[in-house]
Amino acid sequence: MSALSRGLISRLRALLPLSHPPQTTSISIHWRAFSSSAAEAVMEGEVGGDGNGNGDGGRVIVAKSGVMGAESKRTGAIAVKCGMTLLWDKWGKKIPTTVLWLDDNVVSQVKTVEKEGFFALQVGAGQKKEKHLTKPEVGHFRAQGVPMKRKLKEFPVTEDALLPVGTSISVRHFVPGQYIDVTGISKGKGFQGTMKRWNFKGGPASHGASLSHRSAGSTGQRDAPGKVFKGKKMAGRMGGKQRTVKSVWVYKIDPQRNIMWVKGQVPGPTGSFVFLKDAVYEKPDISTLPFPTHFAKEGEEVEGLEPLVADLGELDPFMAAD
Repeated sequence: MSALSRGLISRLRALLPLSHPPQTTSISIHWRAFSSSAAEAVMEGEVGGDGNGNGDGGRVIVAKSGVMGAESKRTGAIAVKCGMTLLWDKWGKKIPTTVLWLDDNVVSQVKTVEKEGFFALQVGAGQKKEKHLTKPEVGHFRAQGVPMKRKLKEFPVTEDALLPVGTSISVRHFVPGQYIDVTGISKGKGFQGTMKRWNFKGGPASHGASLSHRSAGSTGQRDAPGKVFKGKKMAGRMGGKQRTVKSVWVYKIDPQRNIMWVKGQVPGPTGSFVFLKDAVYEKPDISTLPFPTHFAKEGEEVEGLEPLVADLGELDPFMAAD
């Protein structure tokens, strides 16, 4: 009998043990059910552990306002870039602004030191149908007990800034007049030359130039070093990379429509997602920020809220210039 035949017979005996009676194997399947009372418990912070229902030793996360310390770090938010427009302040000064829409931001997962080794909040924004999500994504949302979200982003926070799963983050998380950092994917320009990509001057327009008006010119040396150094500015793909604009001034917020206006431009095309967080360099006044986020008062109607504008002071800039 060949070795191949002996191997096949041994595998068949292992799979079909005819000499032994069939053994029954008990398989226990644990289903995780989410009821309305469980969701309310998550919202009220009565679920111990990491905030997602798993439990990590009795940690209780309560959704309530607190006092922000000097080392405290709040969560960020996800916004949709709606485009740019012009606004005029009370002095008649023109302000170029970008309109950002916070589309149903919800805390979708809490990460703690006991389980993941660090403190962070995962925030989801937008809506998406289940058929357009992968099975792992659907399982993640069902395990956390939150609706299906289009975009997810993890923000590192301090322990005192943790929020329970299901907490809503509105535009009132930010205050008019503060500075924020905005991160997004810049517009893709495709393959571009050196004049557009790196602002090269270009060659002569007439004398001494033949079909080299927009060329890059020389890129290396002679025998020494005999190569082109890494990082040389040359033609290539431009845009489509993650970029952060720091210290963007928040001019106005509209709690009714969950929209905010920030001064200047932010990365990305219209309709793209951008990530907002408190500025690193131009740190806001912690006494004016809602901590860990803004919680609506009981019975407060969002429809009746008026837009909030940054305080511009009582000095007319045009009169001060004179």
